[in-house]
Amino acid sequence: MQVQTANYATLVELLYDRAQSQPKKTAFTFLKDGETQAINLTYQELEQQAKAIALQLKELKIKQGDRAVLVYPYDGALEFIAAFFGCLYAGVVAIPCYPPQNSLALRDLQSRLLSCQAQIILTSKSLLAKLKNQLITPGSDSIFNQLDWLATDDLEKLPETSLLDWAKPNCDRDTLAFLQYTSGSTGIPKGVMVTHACILHNQKMLQMAFGHTEEASGVSWLPLFHDMGLIGTVIQAVYLGSPCIFMSPIAFIQKPIRWLEAISRYKATTSGAPNFAYDLLSRRATPAQVANLDLSSWTVAFCGAEPIRVETLDRFSAKFAPCGFRREAFYPCYGMAEATLFVTGGIHTEPPVVKYVEKAPLEKNRVVIANSQKEGVREIIGCGRAWLDSKIIIVDPESLTQCPSDRVGEIWVSGMGVGKGYWNLHEQTERTFCAYLKDTGEGPFLRTGDLGFMQDGELFVTGRLNDLMVFWGFNHYPQQIEETVEKCHPALRSGCGAAFAVEVAGENRLVIAHEIERSYRQGLVIDEVVEAIRWAIFQEHLIDVYAIVLLKTGSLPKTSSGKVQRRTCQAKFLEGSLDVVGEWRLKEQSDITSLINRYLNPMTHLRRYSLLFGGRLRRFFYLWANGKKTKIK
Repeated sequence: MQVQTANYATLVELLYDRAQSQPKKTAFTFLKDGETQAINLTYQELEQQAKAIALQLKELKIKQGDRAVLVYPYDGALEFIAAFFGCLYAGVVAIPCYPPQNSLALRDLQSRLLSCQAQIILTSKSLLAKLKNQLITPGSDSIFNQLDWLATDDLEKLPETSLLDWAKPNCDRDTLAFLQYTSGSTGIPKGVMVTHACILHNQKMLQMAFGHTEEASGVSWLPLFHDMGLIGTVIQAVYLGSPCIFMSPIAFIQKPIRWLEAISRYKATTSGAPNFAYDLLSRRATPAQVANLDLSSWTVAFCGAEPIRVETLDRFSAKFAPCGFRREAFYPCYGMAEATLFVTGGIHTEPPVVKYVEKAPLEKNRVVIANSQKEGVREIIGCGRAWLDSKIIIVDPESLTQCPSDRVGEIWVSGMGVGKGYWNLHEQTERTFCAYLKDTGEGPFLRTGDLGFMQDGELFVTGRLNDLMVFWGFNHYPQQIEETVEKCHPALRSGCGAAFAVEVAGENRLVIAHEIERSYRQGLVIDEVVEAIRWAIFQEHLIDVYAIVLLKTGSLPKTSSGKVQRRTCQAKFLEGSLDVVGEWRLKEQSDITSLINRYLNPMTHLRRYSLLFGGRLRRFFYLWANGKKTKIK
């Protein structure tokens, strides 16, 4: 059945209508153990909690337009959702944040509190004391000491008569609903101003693109303080009036199969994640686990937030086909915080579009379509097309003129779903949200900072403008180099590497930082891993590596959504503060000629193979001496 949605002006009107028209229907279910221990929340209960929180904010003198930072534990999904809508019901601007688990995360929270000039922190009983201890300095006049605090799961249940005291806030489509901070993968996090109109327009696009009906249902482990979790799952569920089942991201990481088990158990139609999650399950799921799944209900398996790999989609489809998963369910899409969330996506009933392009011309920003069997070809998966009033153009970032379809350029976006700029950052807002074509004056557009090309209305993302590296006159995308590195040796953790450039004697030089698998920490032969990385990068990219740093498991700087923070890695490398297990640096002078000569020298390969065999032999004897059963791989 097609979704019937009124022309809501605000999210307050949306939830109010759901609570009146379907009060007893379950809106959200949280799997406390990631499996069967479920807690349910109906639309009526959600609205009652939102009203109670709104009334409490009013009692604390928090005014309409004030900012409230939301910090909840990963297992506090239902409390977070109630707090988010409680802020909307009070006309208060919500700022979702993730719980600080380390000093870097704490500094990020502090910077957001200062940036948004928050008046209050909403949290849970379990986090309240810890957060106060982290932020409050006794005797100081710090802004953190002046914050109000509210544990929203500790409110006394207000009687029905008290809830009647709630009045709708004075807001409309253009009212600021919340600040959505960017992930910080390429710089300091910035608060995107998202209005009610932006959100509702994005919801309509999601509903159309995903082909959602009233029978749709979702399963998600995505963090709710991230746009994919909040906009793509929580608010989409309320927009549809359909149920959504959540589990903690920690529950997924601890046992990834829980995600697919929940889809199977609840017969979910829509669920998604970044590429790494599909890749993880392709490698980790056992035949016995696959045999117990029924994924035939899963019609939209969306994938975004990081580069999407064709081989991951192929491997996942092949592995889970026996339990009813169909490859055409894969839904690659493209989005970003500055556009609320969704920018492009395909037709949900059609399989993903794949183009094969020649690598050499691509390094010169030219698109040459090739046969899939040809050597020197790169697979690029399409991210769909624009929906509703959105417009996508590809622009030369230097001349600011539109590119033809056979050229790579910066992706520019316009439409009602684009945010209203960065909070209190006027210059950055002007630079990012107010771009115009130089020759025609068309605009304004959002400059995404991403690179890509369009053919037949389909968007293909090739990399990141700010992460683009140039060695010997050729363009190189870090994610491609990182993919090469992680495959070259079993000691290197998948999805846990960073490639970036540093300046040495006036030239850009390549640095690789990569985590080591925990099981390889003992008995690691560093020279063997270094040589494997150097050879793989030469073979695939014709680059000589200046430095390789092997990192302790879990120490690579990443954003809350799992994106590698390459700039942070670069800064930490330069200051020597990475958590290093082993390090290597090139001592001799290197250019393209010396690089080729080195790898054309038979002695180089003799040394490489001796290191490979000798290293694995030493590791075998190390494990044997320590009483661990193993075999030489």
